[in-house]
Amino acid sequence: MNNATSSTSGKTPAHFSGHETFPLRQMWLKKAFDQAINGERIDKSTFANEQAIASFGVGKNMVASIRHWALACGVMFEDGDCFRTSSMANEILRDGGLDPYAESPTTGWLAHWQLAGRCLRSTTWHWLFNHVTVPTFTRQELEEPLSRYARELDPKHRLSASTISRDLETCIRSYAPRSAAGSPEDFAEPLLGELGLLQEVHKSQYAFRRGPKASLHNGVFAYALVDFWNREAEGHSSLAFETVAYAEGSPGRVFKLDEESIVGAGRKLTI
Repeated sequence: MNNATSSTSGKTPAHFSGHETFPLRQMWLKKAFDQAINGERIDKSTFANEQAIASFGVGKNMVASIRHWALACGVMFEDGDCFRTSSMANEILRDGGLDPYAESPTTGWLAHWQLAGRCLRSTTWHWLFNHVTVPTFTRQELEEPLSRYARELDPKHRLSASTISRDLETCIRSYAPRSAAGSPEDFAEPLLGELGLLQEVHKSQYAFRRGPKASLHNGVFAYALVDFWNREAEGHSSLAFETVAYAEGSPGRVFKLDEESIVGAGRKLTI
C-alpha cells in the first residue's frame, strides 16, 4: 500500500524471512496501523517492548510477523528510528477509512500487488507469481528452482534449504490454506486466500487460477498498471500490450489474468 516508487525484485535485496511462518491475516495490517501516533509515526520499540503482546493481542512471534507484513505490504516504511505509515494505508485503514477492517477483497488485491508486484520484502511471492509457469507444482518441486533464483540475486548469500522451504510453505498457505488436516490457526482470516489465485488440485499439488477475477476492482488494476508503467517505462507515452500482459511484475502476470480480461479492464480505464 506504499505509493512510493520501488524497483523490481531483481534490483532489491532478496528477502526470505520475517513472517515467522504465519500467513497474512485479515486484521493484522489494521493492528499495525493502529499503533501509529496521529496516524503517522510508529516507534520501532512498539513491536519489541514488554507491552507488545498486550497491545497487539497476539503472541511474541505473531507480533514480529505483523511487523513484517506491515512493511512488506507497504502499510509502513522505515524512517530512521521509527516507522512512518504510507498515505494509502492511511486512506484505507484509519478509523472511518475506505476499509479499516480489511473486509473488502480490494484490500487483499492491493496487498497481493505489493507482495508479488512490488516485492518489498517478499522475494518468494514475486518469484512464484512471475517465474513459475508450469501447470501444476508441489512445494518440494519449487525449492531447488527458488534456491537457484536466490543465488542469482545474491551469489554471496547462502540460504539454507529449510529457510527456502519454510518461505515457500508460508507463501503457498497464504493463498491456499491447508486442508482439514491443518490446525484451526491455518484458517484464521487469511487475507489473500479469498482472492482465488491458487488452488490445491490434488493433495499438496497446486495450480494457479488464470483468467478473469471477479473481485479485482478496476481501480486496483489501474493502480497496478500505473505503478508498473512508472517503473517499467517511466516517461513513455505508451506501453505494449504484451508487456502489460506478460512482463515480469506486470498486472497480467501478478493477477494471473488472460488477454481478454486485460483488454476488458483496459477499456474501462480513462488514464
